[in-house]
Amino acid sequence: MRAPPRLTALLAAAALAVAGTALAPQLTTSGTAAGCTVAYSTTNQWDSGFQGAVTFTNNGAPVENWTLSFGFPGDQKVTQGWNGKWSQSGKTVTAVNESWNGKIATGGSLSAGFIASWSGSNPAPTAFRLNGVACDGGPGGGDPSDPPTDPPTDPPTDPPGPGGAPPKLRASGNKLVDENGATRRMLGVNRSGGEFACIQGYGIFDGPVDDASVRAIADWKVNTVRVPLNEECWLGLSHVKPEYAGANYIAAVKQFVTRLEAHGITPVVELHWTHGRYTGNDNHCPDTEYATCQKPMPNARYTPAFWTSVAQTFKDDPAVVFDLFNEPFPDRATGNLDAAWTCWRDGGSCPGIDFEVAGMQSLVNAVRATGAQNLVLIPGIAYSNDMRQWLKYRPTDPAGNLAAAWHTYNFNVCASESCWNEQLAPVAAQVPFVAGEIGENTCSHGYIDRVMAWLDSRGASYLGWTWNTWDCSSGPALISDYNGTPTNFGVGLRDHLKGLS
Repeated sequence: MRAPPRLTALLAAAALAVAGTALAPQLTTSGTAAGCTVAYSTTNQWDSGFQGAVTFTNNGAPVENWTLSFGFPGDQKVTQGWNGKWSQSGKTVTAVNESWNGKIATGGSLSAGFIASWSGSNPAPTAFRLNGVACDGGPGGGDPSDPPTDPPTDPPTDPPGPGGAPPKLRASGNKLVDENGATRRMLGVNRSGGEFACIQGYGIFDGPVDDASVRAIADWKVNTVRVPLNEECWLGLSHVKPEYAGANYIAAVKQFVTRLEAHGITPVVELHWTHGRYTGNDNHCPDTEYATCQKPMPNARYTPAFWTSVAQTFKDDPAVVFDLFNEPFPDRATGNLDAAWTCWRDGGSCPGIDFEVAGMQSLVNAVRATGAQNLVLIPGIAYSNDMRQWLKYRPTDPAGNLAAAWHTYNFNVCASESCWNEQLAPVAAQVPFVAGEIGENTCSHGYIDRVMAWLDSRGASYLGWTWNTWDCSSGPALISDYNGTPTNFGVGLRDHLKGLS
């Protein structure tokens, strides 16, 4: 689901106070010379890998093309990167400009990032060169021989909720089961905000995500919360305010996940807004390539790196579920459905899409390459509403732990029991079926009542959109305040979940 129209005005809003999003420090090292200034930071680190960021400023004459190089003191190896063509020979790392970012004016800055492995220790590099000119001055911001650590998080102070620890879900046939083999369903809500507040420059979440707000969600007998994310904020790209990006954003997401789990709630981390200029049919932000709206498909430049980092962050917590991409719509870019589904799975140069696409198979591969075995949700096309060829084109998964993700609203094409029986039932008969978003824009619940009844009859899962205090007459909003007071729309979901429990 896209954010409701009222959120567009927030693009120009002043900075707002955001509860529950403690800002975390970064370990940095920098060097200064007449020609350039370099700042290096580790924005995320896990047991055998880390995410690094480099920002360099040209203090000399304008350059047409740039090459940045530095040496790793330890046993570190770059595996992928963005905003440059990355390579490594021995301990020397080199990043060369892309075709679109080669020019840097005097005083201009550019940021690039990478994912790398490490062993033993992870000291920061200290010697940088821009076009062969040393950026001298030595390290700053701490001893570079000290290994970076994950940003601190503020764990919940309250005891775990009555649900206990959330289950470690996995696919078994067409059901979800926990670590004991018991059948489970994901029943809950979406908590929107992490996809747009950071890129709009006023926070990390929209409204509170403290322990009291999570208790209010749990009071509805919710066992799952889907958390939409923004890839540019997670990766810490330079156009995002640093206080809402990189290590600070990652720390806030981890803290929210910890709070959800403390109440026995399954967290679903989901990629919502992504990079890539799209000017075709159903374009929502054609004048920018930034992650400020829903794109038709994930992009090859950043999205595999995003999922590598997210999977590394949560791979030791099998209770966390990964939802690969919010609402693909390659079918709007081309009238050929087979071409749309091929693009969905394989990516590459897709008809009607302006950027290189990362297909679902490449994203599954990125997750599994980290060793993560977490449950992965794979959406359909037509904004996740069309599942007709999901089984034919579904990605292969060495972990065998995939589920199908469907979205439904009263204004979608497939919004009747006859359509569900024809298009969805064959999928739900073979794999776990999760309605990651259900809703209606009428401020009532007649439509979701029918949806929930149909999904209940098949043992499927569903999550209401959305636990945010928006105007439910212009877009689905479940609550009127963060104490959990339901809207007329929210009453339907709340009472149904309480009835099931």
